[in-house]
Amino acid sequence: MTLKGKKAQPVTVSSGPGLFGTRRMTRTRLVVAVLLALLSLGPLLYMVSLSFQPIGDILGTTPVLVPSHPTVQNFVQAWTQNSFGHYFFNSLAVSVATVLVTDVLASLAAFAFARYKFPLRELVFYVFLASLAVPGLILLIPQYLLLDRLHLLDSLEGLTLLYVSSNLPFTIFFLRGFFSAIPREYEESFRLEGASTLRVLTRLIVPLSVPALAVVSMFTFNAAWDEFVLALTMLNTPSKFTLPIGLADFIGKETTAWGPFFAASVIATVPTIIVFMMSLRWFRTGVSLGALR
Repeated sequence: MTLKGKKAQPVTVSSGPGLFGTRRMTRTRLVVAVLLALLSLGPLLYMVSLSFQPIGDILGTTPVLVPSHPTVQNFVQAWTQNSFGHYFFNSLAVSVATVLVTDVLASLAAFAFARYKFPLRELVFYVFLASLAVPGLILLIPQYLLLDRLHLLDSLEGLTLLYVSSNLPFTIFFLRGFFSAIPREYEESFRLEGASTLRVLTRLIVPLSVPALAVVSMFTFNAAWDEFVLALTMLNTPSKFTLPIGLADFIGKETTAWGPFFAASVIATVPTIIVFMMSLRWFRTGVSLGALR
């Protein structure tokens, strides 16, 4: 009950939930985000700094963050020594081929799991998922014997085949969720116009799932680009070595070419950054939609 002649007092709204209020919590999160960004980018920026330093500054007792006498000689030596450029293009070919083959096969399999009902569908799907729990080192000897019997040992094609097989389970799992969320009415309208199953997949499902394909393509490329153990085990011919093996060539038994090594590491990082920047537009959408689904 209110008294006559007295104005109603305005309701005071709290600044927000939380012990310290919304503004202070926002500032705290911003500070934490900046610190985490510095921890992540710090080693990368220091590696870039070392790649431009002469050997005297690198081996000095005092770390130098900003090169006093920057030089690009390290990059010239890194690209020309130890066939590094050849290793670079070998890795690029293997990584791109792995992404293309994985996306095509995973799209076909994910579409089947999402749209069709067949015997043992769920069992086969969970067998794919169970393979993610198997450590890769356990499969090293069986994979070696398999490539040997297929006459694909010591070849980039065989290495690509292994990379595809290791990335397929996660890619199928990720794409199946996106394909299942696409309304069936779209597919039915396509089929009423006489579209085949392959046309439905390539003209409808895949264009609507570009964010998901961008996310899995980025992960697949990085996994193939950085892989070392399989490449070292399956490849014997120096002309077929990939980039991680080429980086190891800069480290000798007695001496290490630190300047070219850091320069080569910077060069090896550039493609992964480019792929991430290219997929960043769809990466945010893909991760957020994947979390909702």
